[in-house]
Amino acid sequence: MNTKVVMVEENNLDKNTIEEAGKVIREGGLVAFPTETVYGLGANALDEEAVKKIFIAKGRPQDNPLIVHVADFNIEFLVKEIPEIAQKLMKKFWPGPLTLLIEKSGVVPETTTAGLSTVGIRMPSNVIAKELIASAGVPIAAPSANVSGRPSPTEASRCVEDLSGRVDFILGGGVCEVGLESTIVDCTSTPPCVLRPGGITLDMLREIDSSIYIDPAVMKKIEGDFKPKAPGMKYRHYAPKAPMKIVRGELQKTIEKISEIVQNSIDEKKKVGILATEETKNKYLHGMIISIGSRADISSVGKNLFEALRKFDDAGVDLILAEAFEESGLGTAVMNRLKKSAGYDIIDI
Repeated sequence: MNTKVVMVEENNLDKNTIEEAGKVIREGGLVAFPTETVYGLGANALDEEAVKKIFIAKGRPQDNPLIVHVADFNIEFLVKEIPEIAQKLMKKFWPGPLTLLIEKSGVVPETTTAGLSTVGIRMPSNVIAKELIASAGVPIAAPSANVSGRPSPTEASRCVEDLSGRVDFILGGGVCEVGLESTIVDCTSTPPCVLRPGGITLDMLREIDSSIYIDPAVMKKIEGDFKPKAPGMKYRHYAPKAPMKIVRGELQKTIEKISEIVQNSIDEKKKVGILATEETKNKYLHGMIISIGSRADISSVGKNLFEALRKFDDAGVDLILAEAFEESGLGTAVMNRLKKSAGYDIIDI
């Protein structure tokens, strides 16, 4: 398959390019495109055969449901009814990095929802994404635009790296603003439940409904016959090629422990990558050090995390060591991704 790659700008959209990509979606093809979270790999959410192509292109497990992306608030045809809590959350956070899980209608194929009776829906705030969906004239099912299991792409070049020759069109649009996948809230449960933390934090959600909570399974390793209700719950996700360990504890002791492991690894002729921060990057004497942002601005950490993991892949490191973050606010989403990237290999000190 020949993959067409075109770069566009949010503030100066090439309408012809958007229309061309929309036509690809409408006719059953695959388009990678930017959102404010990560790049998505899109197909017509209502076309079962088109959706199947997503799973093939990514190598994605068939029981991992997809999120349906829409360009406006008219989602009635996709669901049986819109719960009151969903209406409130839509009004507050759409467009934006929030996915709502609602009982689906018959127009949504089971392939899109992995056989579940619910469908995850969100309206992205990224201008390119919204224009693409509107141009296609259909809702777009889209997981992250990467080979399944790898760190999600936040730059178009990473989509090309993973999907060139596997998809019809890659629509490039700069670096993603948030860098972490959307928050997912199950609006079918009472009280509503967060199934994946993201850019919309629990505190923000509780401003709308104080009873909203995070499913305890979100931060734990899940194996066996568990059937995920939302993307990212079951399988190893966001994973670099090298094994990764998280070191968790008081920051100075974390730095000392990482430095100790790095020295031992160097003695064993291993190349080590360190996920550091602006506050700690100069504390390490050896290893490949990447600062993913400031602890004083956790959003910078979320934005840079996946690209840092990709850079370690580029460098061919043998081991990655990551500092832990406080599991509150956006730090909950950051730690969720780190834990899955590391396969829950955590050193507590």
